[in-house]
Amino acid sequence: MPDISPLPRDARRRVLVAGTSGVGKSTLARRLAAAWDLSYTELDSLFHGSDWTPRPQFVDDVRAIAAGEAWVSEWSYFSTDAAALLGERAQVLVWLDLPRRIAWPRLLRRTVRRALTREELWNGNVEPPLWTVLHDEEHILRWEMRTHRKWRERMPSIVRDYPHLVIVRLRHPRDVRRWLAANGA
Repeated sequence: MPDISPLPRDARRRVLVAGTSGVGKSTLARRLAAAWDLSYTELDSLFHGSDWTPRPQFVDDVRAIAAGEAWVSEWSYFSTDAAALLGERAQVLVWLDLPRRIAWPRLLRRTVRRALTREELWNGNVEPPLWTVLHDEEHILRWEMRTHRKWRERMPSIVRDYPHLVIVRLRHPRDVRRWLAANGA
């Protein structure tokens, strides 16, 4: 069972939420922002320009967020300098290490809902038609299948590179609920 001890209040100022696609990073980040009076900016909204093109000012935008005193964000885009900027400034990393049997169905439901409703995501982008999963290597459902274990592989280097981070590893939705309750969120 994970440690769900309350975090000290002074450790609740700069928080990262990590995990594979579909585990609830953005949902948890929004909830922490509201409960702990933190600013929240969804990193996907900064990264994706129109037509899903990367925005050239992404790293500068993340640098501005990381320089702030009180924020919460997802921890992603490890192929950019943004990840290090956030990791160096964060105090807490909440790692949503949910099993694929939970993460994948959540992602599937979200993707189908977004595709059917044509919900606008970021900067005019919408989920592509569902049939594109058959040929698009970067489709979110295929992405999750390829990268689900990535955080487990990445964690030893994160522990080494960011020794100042308090790491909270939550492995099941009930652990998430218990941790939120213990931390006033």
